[in-house]
Amino acid sequence: MLKCRTVWKKLAPLARASSTVCRQNVRRTGLTHGRLPAQVPAAHMSTGPTGGGKENQLYILLVGAAFLGGGVYAYRTVTGDNKRYQERIDEISSRQEKVPTEKPETAESEPPAVEAAETEAVPEPAPQTEPEAEPPVETVPEPQAEPAPEEPSPPAPEAPSESTEPAPVVESTPATLKVPSHTPYLLIGGGTASFAAARSIRARDPGAKVLIVTEEPDLPYMRPPLSKELWFSDDPSVTETLRFKQWNGKERSIYFQPASFYINPEELEGAGNGGVAVLTGKKVVHMDVRGNKVKLDDETEISYDKCLIATGGVPRNLQVIERAGEEVMKRTTLFRKIDDFKSLDKVSRNIQSITIIGGGFLGSELACALGRRSNESGLEVIQMYPEKGNMGKVLPEYLSNWTTAKVKREGVKIISEALVKSVTCKDDKLEIKLKDGRLVKTDHIVAAVGLEPNVDLAKSAGLEVDSDFGGFRVNAELQARSNIWVAGDAACFYDIRLGRRRVEHHDHAVVSGRLAGENMTGANKPYWHQSMFWSDLGPDVGYEAIGIVDSSLPTVGVFAKATAKDTPRAATEKSGTGIRSESETEDTATSPVASSTPAPAVEQHKDDYGKGVIFYLRDKVVVGIILWNVFNRMPIARKIIKDGEEHADLNEVAKLFNIHED
Repeated sequence: MLKCRTVWKKLAPLARASSTVCRQNVRRTGLTHGRLPAQVPAAHMSTGPTGGGKENQLYILLVGAAFLGGGVYAYRTVTGDNKRYQERIDEISSRQEKVPTEKPETAESEPPAVEAAETEAVPEPAPQTEPEAEPPVETVPEPQAEPAPEEPSPPAPEAPSESTEPAPVVESTPATLKVPSHTPYLLIGGGTASFAAARSIRARDPGAKVLIVTEEPDLPYMRPPLSKELWFSDDPSVTETLRFKQWNGKERSIYFQPASFYINPEELEGAGNGGVAVLTGKKVVHMDVRGNKVKLDDETEISYDKCLIATGGVPRNLQVIERAGEEVMKRTTLFRKIDDFKSLDKVSRNIQSITIIGGGFLGSELACALGRRSNESGLEVIQMYPEKGNMGKVLPEYLSNWTTAKVKREGVKIISEALVKSVTCKDDKLEIKLKDGRLVKTDHIVAAVGLEPNVDLAKSAGLEVDSDFGGFRVNAELQARSNIWVAGDAACFYDIRLGRRRVEHHDHAVVSGRLAGENMTGANKPYWHQSMFWSDLGPDVGYEAIGIVDSSLPTVGVFAKATAKDTPRAATEKSGTGIRSESETEDTATSPVASSTPAPAVEQHKDDYGKGVIFYLRDKVVVGIILWNVFNRMPIARKIIKDGEEHADLNEVAKLFNIHED
């Protein structure tokens, strides 16, 4: 066809010239005979007797030859196209007959667009639609005038629906796995905050595609049971099943959801209904904020639309232990992950003595847990710390002394006001030398001396780290950049009531993760929540706290006689859950009903503090509250701190918690 068009372009001027000559000849002929003919036949024009007849015949022959040649070419072209078309149809037909007998790799290598479209049209597997089948606790948006955390519904992320399913068996993501090159929502870190954010994103955007990247080989799980209930399990295979009985006897898994809840990372990009995928055993080592992409430790790059940093923290260690050498480090546990629980459980069953350094929440919980085991196995459990008593940085001195006595009754040897000078390995024993000259010999050390926020990505991402509290500095909406949010232990946020803070507790991870997820889908809500935390010294003594609880602040305590229902065991029996922040409801704090029973005098320094409320004051305003063996009253405490008012008589405030009722 192209050749025919070219020939025509060359012959067209000649044809037009021939037509012009013919018209001129006709006009001359008409003038010679004195008139124009009424109708001049075309044949007369070409064969008339007037001058130029040979020239006309030449032009007509040329035009006719051009048309004839074009027709022949068009015929051959159409015939050839039909032949090639038939050959292509035969080839495709023969290929379709061979595909079923070939390997899947051959079928996947075909790139036609039709086949790709058909692949995307295939319905997604069941795990992709499973998140939509859950109770969407976060789907009901609260009024715009209310702050994000003031939701009447309990935090959703800690309520696994599969209470009987065995623990997920997850290995690190193989190197050959096809990692998604792009994801709309990228969550860095696989802890509580990331899971809460993923649930929140899916609740507000049911078709969302969420990718969680975690260094750990495990799916998202809750950390509190690692230092609490798991140690009190009667199941000898608890380290494998990771299922535990709460204080109320109800069994549950440490994992938020089973493996069937998630979809395969390879299937995420083509998932029509979206879903949550977890990339395990992978670390994000570089973050390109301008390019909206990250690089993994295997050089893989993933681009994103919106990103959450929930990298948590890493356990601190003592410098004297780090400098002590490889042998001492091998015999030291920094307790944080599932693997730490498994290894410490194994070690504690095969040694004679174990020493816990640290008197805070984690150290005291592990001391009580291992102390009970010592009564059966003869294991010597030592706890040492620089304070005068357990929880000395949090509890007022009289309550810290009472807690220390409680821990001793669990079979733990307490060494207080202990500052470690050096640690050496001698005669197959670890020798801990204190600065006051005391020497402690042991087989294994557990360093429980705090958490360091993981801010490794700050440098490559150009994000600000708070110099006082550590962690990524974020605004009221938990944003570090316009499309980057931070939640959990790694977030340093501004508390409108208490100032800039960083919180390292489970409830904060739940609420901040959930709020970050909402804001990633366009909610634009500020973080006004006062997160709580709790600690149990076994099934009989526990406390819940909120706000700034610092023993250096003035405190006022109001106590009452405890009853059988004033224990962590009874609290879980009443609420049905061991993760007590699950049972919180904000609406109960709006109109508390005070007890009519008269309150005793403030600061009852008794030998037995059965239950009570401890108020922490700053400038005569309550900034922190501890509920000692008082449970399911946290919304009231939250409202007191939120109001920020001065109280002339804290006895009257204590009545709001009904602690004097039998």
